[in-house]
Amino acid sequence: MAIASELQRLIDDPAVAASVTELVEKGLTDARQEAERQGREIERQATELHAAQTKIQALALELAHLRRMRYGRSEALDAATRDLFQETLAADIAAAKLELERQAEFAPPATPGAPKAPRERAGRQALPDHLPRIEHRHEPQSCTCGRCGRELVKIGEDVAEQLDVEPARFFVHRHIRPQYACRACQTVIAAPIPPAVIDGGLAAVGLLAWVIVGKFIDHLPLYRLEGIAARSGVPLARSTLAEWVGRLGVALDPLAQRLAELLRQRPILHADETPVRQLDPGSGKTHRAYLWAYRSNALGTGPPIVVFDYQTSRSGEHAGNFLDDWQGSLMVDDFGGYKALFNAGVVELACMAHARRKFFELNQAQSNAIAQEALVRIGALYDIERRGREMSIAQRTALRVSEAAPRLESLHDWLKATRVTLANGGGTAKAIDYSLKRWPALCRYATDGALPIDNNPVENAIRPVCLGKNNVHRRLMRTCRRHVCARRGRFGLGAMQSRPGLRIRTSVFCGGNPTSGDLHGCIRVPSSGARSVAARQRSRAVCICVRASPGRPRLRDQHSAYVRLRSRAFRALVPPLPGWCPRPWRQDRPALH
Repeated sequence: MAIASELQRLIDDPAVAASVTELVEKGLTDARQEAERQGREIERQATELHAAQTKIQALALELAHLRRMRYGRSEALDAATRDLFQETLAADIAAAKLELERQAEFAPPATPGAPKAPRERAGRQALPDHLPRIEHRHEPQSCTCGRCGRELVKIGEDVAEQLDVEPARFFVHRHIRPQYACRACQTVIAAPIPPAVIDGGLAAVGLLAWVIVGKFIDHLPLYRLEGIAARSGVPLARSTLAEWVGRLGVALDPLAQRLAELLRQRPILHADETPVRQLDPGSGKTHRAYLWAYRSNALGTGPPIVVFDYQTSRSGEHAGNFLDDWQGSLMVDDFGGYKALFNAGVVELACMAHARRKFFELNQAQSNAIAQEALVRIGALYDIERRGREMSIAQRTALRVSEAAPRLESLHDWLKATRVTLANGGGTAKAIDYSLKRWPALCRYATDGALPIDNNPVENAIRPVCLGKNNVHRRLMRTCRRHVCARRGRFGLGAMQSRPGLRIRTSVFCGGNPTSGDLHGCIRVPSSGARSVAARQRSRAVCICVRASPGRPRLRDQHSAYVRLRSRAFRALVPPLPGWCPRPWRQDRPALH
C-alpha cells in the first residue's frame, strides 16, 4: 500500500499509476516465490548433505573397524605382539653380549697388564622356597694343600642355585592284589579294586590330568600331546586320548552341575556369549552356535567360578533356563536377550567398557574431539577403580560415592549437553545415545562397592575359548539327543559323502567346551560298552564330530567299518522309533540300520 500511494503521488494519471503498481507488486510476488523456492532447495540440499555425511561417517567407521580386524589396529604393536618382539630382542641381545665376551677373552688387551672390565650382572630373582632342592657337592680333588702338603680346613662354602625342569615323565603303577583262600570255608578273599576315574582304563589320574590340562589350559590339540608322549617312547593313540577326554567329561559332569548350583548362589554375576561354528547335519553348511559364559563377581568373596553353557542359538531363553529363578545383579552388554530377566526382577548392570569402546572406535576411525573428551572422562573413572581395587567393600563404596559419583554426574550432564548440538544418525550421536540409553545401569555400580564397573572378567574367561577356537578351526555338527527325533529322525551322519583319499573317523560329543582343540568330550564308541556310555548320557546333549584326514589311502573295508560304527553309535544313544530308517549314506547304497 505504501508503494501504491507513492506512485499515485508521483504519477498524475491514475491508470498509469495503477498499471505500474500492479507490475511492481507482481515482481515482488515473483521475487518472494523465488526466494521461497531457493530456500526450500537449500534446505533439501542441506538435508541431503547431512544424510551423505552421516552415511560417509558410518561407512568410515565400518571401514576402520574392518581394517583393524584385517590388518591390525594400527602400525603400533599391541601388548601381546610387543611382548613377542621383546622376547626375541632380549634373546638376540643376550646372544650378542655372549659373543662379544667370548671374542674379548681371546683378543689381546689394548694396554698390557690392564685389568679386565668387570662383567655386568643383572639382579637375579630368588627362586621360590617351596621348590625341592637337590644338592650337588663339589669337593676338591685333594684335601691337602698343593704347596705345603698340610690338611685343608673348611672356612666356608659358595652356594649357587640353578632352576631345572623335568619334562613329562611317564611311569607305571602296578596294583598287586594278593588272593588268599580259606581251605576250611572254601572261599577266596582279595582286596577290592581301587576306584578309578575310568573303570578298567589304562590311564591313571595323573595322566588324565596331564591330558586335560594340556588340552584346555595350554590349548594343545591331542595330536600334539600324542607327539609329546611319542618322544618319551610311549605310544598314545589320538583316538585313545579322545576317549579319555570324553569319559572325563562324563565323570566331571556332577562337578560341573555343582559349580552351576554354587554359581547361582552368588548375588552378583557376569554373563556373556561367544559364537562358534557348527555344521548343519545333511546340508554341509555352517551356522552359528553359542557358548554362554557365566562368571562369579570378581570383587566378591569366595573362589571364582566360570560355567559355560553350549547352546545352538543366541535366544535369550537359554539364559533364562540356566539362571532359572535366580535373583540378583547381572552384568551384561546391550544384548536384548537379557531383557526378559530384567523384567522378571533381575537388577541390570551395564558395562562401562562397552560404552568406552564406542568412543574409542569412533576416535580410531577419525580423530574426534568429543570422543577424546569422553575417553578422558571415562579414564578418570577407571583410575578411581584402580585405587580401590585392594580396598574392602565398605571402603570402595565410600570411595565411589565421594569421587566416582560426582564424575558420573558431570559426565552425564556433558553427554546431554553435547547431544543437543549433534544431528541424529552420526557416529558421535550413536556413541552418546548408547551411554544415555543405559545410564541408570551404567552408574549403578557407584552406589555399592561390591558391584563391578564392567564385564571384563567374563570376557577374559571367554578369551581362552576364542584362542582354542582360532588354533583349531573346529566345526561342530549339531545333533541334540532331546531334539534328534523331532527334528530329523536320524543321527545326521547319513548325509556325509565319502571322498577318495579321505579317512572318516566318528566320535560322540558329550558336553563341555566344544571349541578347545579336539572337542571336550570326544568319545570314540568302542565295539563293547557303547550302551553303558549312553546310559550315563540320558539327559545330556550329544553331538557327532566327523574329521577327515587327507593323504590317507582309502581302505577296502572302510565303508563297512563306518557302517558298523555309525549304527552302534546311533542305537546306543537314541532309542529307535517304530518305522525309523536313517537317510542313506549315498544314493547308490542301501539304508544303514
